Amino acid sequence: MSERILVLGSGGREHALAWRLARDPGRPGIHVAPGNDGMALTFTRHAVRETDPAAVVELARRIAATLVVVGPEAPLAAGVSDALVAAGIPVSGASAAGAQLESSKWFAKQIMREAAVPTARAEMFSTLREAEAALDRFGPPWVVKADGLAAGKGVLVSDSRDEARAFLAACLEGGRFGDGGHRVVLEEFLAGEEASVIAICDGERHVLLPAARDYKRAFDADAGPNTGGMGSFAPTPAVTPEVEDTVSAQVITPVLRALAARGTPYRGALYAGLMLTAAGPRVIEFNARFGDPETQSILPLLGGSLGTLLASAAKGAIERDAVTRMAGAAVTLALVDEGYPDAVRGGGVIEGLGSCASEVTVFHAGTRQEQGGWVVRGGRAAYLTATGSHVEEARARVMAARARLSGTGWRSRGDIAAVVAQPMRSA
Repeated sequence: MSERILVLGSGGREHALAWRLARDPGRPGIHVAPGNDGMALTFTRHAVRETDPAAVVELARRIAATLVVVGPEAPLAAGVSDALVAAGIPVSGASAAGAQLESSKWFAKQIMREAAVPTARAEMFSTLREAEAALDRFGPPWVVKADGLAAGKGVLVSDSRDEARAFLAACLEGGRFGDGGHRVVLEEFLAGEEASVIAICDGERHVLLPAARDYKRAFDADAGPNTGGMGSFAPTPAVTPEVEDTVSAQVITPVLRALAARGTPYRGALYAGLMLTAAGPRVIEFNARFGDPETQSILPLLGGSLGTLLASAAKGAIERDAVTRMAGAAVTLALVDEGYPDAVRGGGVIEGLGSCASEVTVFHAGTRQEQGGWVVRGGRAAYLTATGSHVEEARARVMAARARLSGTGWRSRGDIAAVVAQPMRSA
């Protein structure tokens, strides 16, 4: 039977996963649910809600999926992977128990404490009075995080005490992030170079993918609020082979052991957001999935069979040599609604997106096709990804393609990968 892979989600990360899986040597058939208009140009799209476990299981059975790849965090927290496993359907995606590494920042801190993983000092609060009183024990700058899922927007880093207090109030009393903000975590500020490392895990062992660097702030020079991500590049020279060894030994392996000891072995993509400090790597956050937009920069640099890597990890017997790292670099630029992240209006038009596909790879997210054009319908509309022999060449290709786009109601950063950090030594 030929391989049929179902990718769950509708964002740029899921488009990149479907795009790369379709290029595996076996050329598997790719299905997406719910997907988006851009993905529908190439892949079979199904109108199934990715957070509905029963509907996902029914779809996977109907199309005889040989593997389901879960992209976003919400289906993981909803138990979609657990339902697929119970139905005997191979799935690349953490269990709901494992996904708590992302769905609760405090849970992640507890696991890191158990596993002796280097991370920032932190405290958790559920009342505004207690959280405000704790500000004197931290910062400035203050690092305030909504404990639960907040679409990448639940973090504030600020030198302003008033801004920190306002964010606390918005979370704990204003319902800004719904259930995700009912608790907050105050963290010690860490200085250094950021990096994103994604490991594909089989419960005991793992394979690291090329490390990436993403850009979370809304505007150039890292100004403005945090977003889900405005761009990325890979590989980042800040993560040397020595740093990778440290991350494997001091972060990924101990966390896998701690979760296995709890009876919840972790299988799937585990994202470690790192700060490379003068004392060595420190974990800022975990995501229980591929990163967005890091995935768009990482996957074009992989040779071999991504599907084999993910399927073998899902079975608990990862095939380490299923993928290879290719030479070169990739840069990804996000095209976003002009009001993103706090005042998304939608309705903007991106002109020229189709014609630039010969120069860069276009990954769609919040777009809608209308009369041959592309209308912005969400915060992050689409991504441009280019490869080159080095980061500077890839960046030049992305920015040249960006310069040929026009339209209204959208924007992008102009400094993604403009300055690439030099390697840092780990402790």
